[in-house]
Amino acid sequence: MNNHMNVQVQESVVQFPQLNRPAPDFDALTTDGQKTLADYKGKWLVLFSHPADFTPVCTTEFMAFANKAGEFRAKGAELLGLSIDSVHSHIAWMRNIKENFGVEITFPIIADLSMQVAKSYGMVQPGASDTSAVRATFIIDPEGVLRAMVYYPMSNGRSVDEFLRLLDALQTSDANSCATPENWRVGEPVIVPPPKTAAAADARKAEGYEYTDWYFSKKTL
Repeated sequence: MNNHMNVQVQESVVQFPQLNRPAPDFDALTTDGQKTLADYKGKWLVLFSHPADFTPVCTTEFMAFANKAGEFRAKGAELLGLSIDSVHSHIAWMRNIKENFGVEITFPIIADLSMQVAKSYGMVQPGASDTSAVRATFIIDPEGVLRAMVYYPMSNGRSVDEFLRLLDALQTSDANSCATPENWRVGEPVIVPPPKTAAAADARKAEGYEYTDWYFSKKTL
């Protein structure tokens, strides 16, 4: 009995998406036709799920993503939504948002009635719901590698600005081999990777960085 339970746990861990690994592949119907993960190769992708169409919190999030879509595209990123609803429901909701709020949803939404994509990304959380996706957000890089994932409860909306900030941070770290501190914004100093040897730690103070201690130094790009 215990051995069987252990196997089930191990399998679920393997199926769950993992950072710095290839993002789960998909081939899904959307409001813009069929889309695959390969369609986004060469671009950053922000894939995000919501519990259901025609719900108030989700509506505020979709309007926020739509209003910031140009900023994401300016950073080389595309948006892709998902919920366990039909494509007709998505289209009707998009039209309703435009009619009621004057906001046009310009990015596609995956219709995932089979829950295949949602389950492969761990969007369905049994502690929250067995039939709806939680508010999960995944940032996938131009090579199809999953770089960040953030989960929110169904009751609370996300901060879209945070995903713009995180995208900036990821791109900056990639381009400059650095880390970024809490709430880092473009133009602020970045963190220099700590030394990996005792000799390098001794030399760090004289290397011209904004030095606090051997393990904590910053620089301006």
